[in-house]
Amino acid sequence: EIRLSLVGSEMCIRDRHMSAERDPTGVCRRYSHRRRKHPLYYAADTTGKGRKGMRKVKTAAIQMQCSTELQENLEKAEKKIREAAAEGANIILLPELFEREYFCQQRRYDFYHYAKPAEENEAVQMGVRLAKELGVVLPISFYEKEVNNLYNSIACIDADGRILGIYRKTHIPDDHYYQEKFYFTPGDTGFRIFETRYGKIGIGICWDQWFPESARCMALQGAELLFYPTAIGSEPILECDSMPHWRRCMQGHAAANLMPVIAANRIGKEVVEPDTENGGQKSALTFYGSSFLTDETGELKKTASRDQEEILIGEYDLDELAAKRLEWGLFRDRRPEMYRIIAGQK
Repeated sequence: EIRLSLVGSEMCIRDRHMSAERDPTGVCRRYSHRRRKHPLYYAADTTGKGRKGMRKVKTAAIQMQCSTELQENLEKAEKKIREAAAEGANIILLPELFEREYFCQQRRYDFYHYAKPAEENEAVQMGVRLAKELGVVLPISFYEKEVNNLYNSIACIDADGRILGIYRKTHIPDDHYYQEKFYFTPGDTGFRIFETRYGKIGIGICWDQWFPESARCMALQGAELLFYPTAIGSEPILECDSMPHWRRCMQGHAAANLMPVIAANRIGKEVVEPDTENGGQKSALTFYGSSFLTDETGELKKTASRDQEEILIGEYDLDELAAKRLEWGLFRDRRPEMYRIIAGQK
């Protein structure tokens, strides 16, 4: 016996042996028994075509060059978000701190004034407007001010324009021309996942992507996809090409957690000229793009060039991915009590 029950604007399908609930994100949960709640979990179908239990989602990684002009960067980002949405993308990722040039290349006290509370930040305001209009999820990177602290943050905006929450970058680098400790307080939110209209996503920010603990913490909280907005390029002092290493780190996160990774980087050469504000520093960084999407084994699914603006789009079946995580038993066979050394315990 099949009956249709209209809940809000979505349709939940259930039979007489199933109970159903609706969670705050608008997702219908089906349970095989009223007492034992094993979630058989899918977004209700509104197309009339039927999903057959599959939850497919399209993700996009936007690779772009950023200038010193805030409005120019916002206009470019909006154009590319619209392009990605027109191609069917549901979750769209922009690079780290895309509002401006990578200002952390130099130390200037006047750059502290770039930081704003989430509700006052222009990029977040743009994201709220576009997410609601286009029905897409937008993790927006921005420079956040909270009272006396400044953070490198993400506002995760759901497809109805609601800000689901803020993640603040946990790992803050301090290297030649990546001088982030001058600008950012280490994040205090802990690793978070966000239950969006299109699935549960985890978001790390740039340097976070080098730490396997970041990805695992998000996976353990139920993330289904991992996103990493990034600003990375040349290493003028080390004189090495870190791009292949950078990619392989995140490919490893995907493989170890059986969870796709989506990374978006910027491109272009950004030059710092000496003046009194930066102590006479002269330097340049060339951001190497190479944004990518992996599958759940870490295999590269889509890749971008080092020097062109591009939009990468890939589709994932979240139910199929969940089944594979169960089949491999990687989470079943974990031994957390043996990993105390990772948390500094004996």
